[in-house]
Amino acid sequence: MKKITIEQGDITQMSVDAIVNAANTSLLGGGGVDGAIHRKGGAEILAECQKIRAKQGGCNVGEAVITTAGNLPAKYVIHTVGPTWVDGQYNETILLKNAYRNSFQLAENLQLKTLAFPNISTGIYRFPKQFAAQIALEIISAELDKADFVQEVVFVCFDEENFRIYQSLASEFIAQGIVCN
Repeated sequence: MKKITIEQGDITQMSVDAIVNAANTSLLGGGGVDGAIHRKGGAEILAECQKIRAKQGGCNVGEAVITTAGNLPAKYVIHTVGPTWVDGQYNETILLKNAYRNSFQLAENLQLKTLAFPNISTGIYRFPKQFAAQIALEIISAELDKADFVQEVVFVCFDEENFRIYQSLASEFIAQGIVCN
């Protein structure tokens, strides 16, 4: 059975096929989850990101690329760039949807079964947390419903506020037949 679970914790500790990194366009690491993934994953992740930069110049907002997971318990890291919230008038919603959808599709194309997402764009990029969670759950629910390979998606909330938001929204998706914990 395909399912979505919600956990509070550290995404760098997840033993899944791929974790998603809320990266910046440079792919060279930064703060928040991006910095934690680069620090804990080690030099191998950075080296692969540098190869991607040399080939295509980084990663555009809403797009996604994949690297090894280095020293992390996951097999891969999918790096996606979420939008910075300005006022909702600069395609922020579409770009956030694309970040989730493109990350999921990379996992599906590689025939991965388990995937963990952070709360993309809700930190320093200031996307409203409730709105971002609704987008994430809607997009991933729809993608999971039609997926051939991905069987489980975990939303890993680092902070209590995001965790409570995701939990409060989960009942809508339980009614749709996707199990949320």
